Amino acid sequence: MSEAWPLLRGALLGLTVLAVFLLAVLVGFSLFGDRTKFRSRKGSRTIRDLDEGLGRAPTYLPPDTPRGPVDQLAGSK
Repeated sequence: MSEAWPLLRGALLGLTVLAVFLLAVLVGFSLFGDRTKFRSRKGSRTIRDLDEGLGRAPTYLPPDTPRGPVDQLAGSK
């Protein structure tokens, strides 16, 4: 029985270190993804639509623009 305690303690320590490492990797990738997501697109080789590729400014719809039928399952009338 005295040989089981060091083995159990080592297993718990290994699982704890693994969990902390995976959490650190997850947080690191999340922070890196946030930083690159909101970077400026000027000079970037990645374009998101044809207008951006041609150098035009994006156009946005005003907030009061109709968006279509509310109940999409009912169909258009």
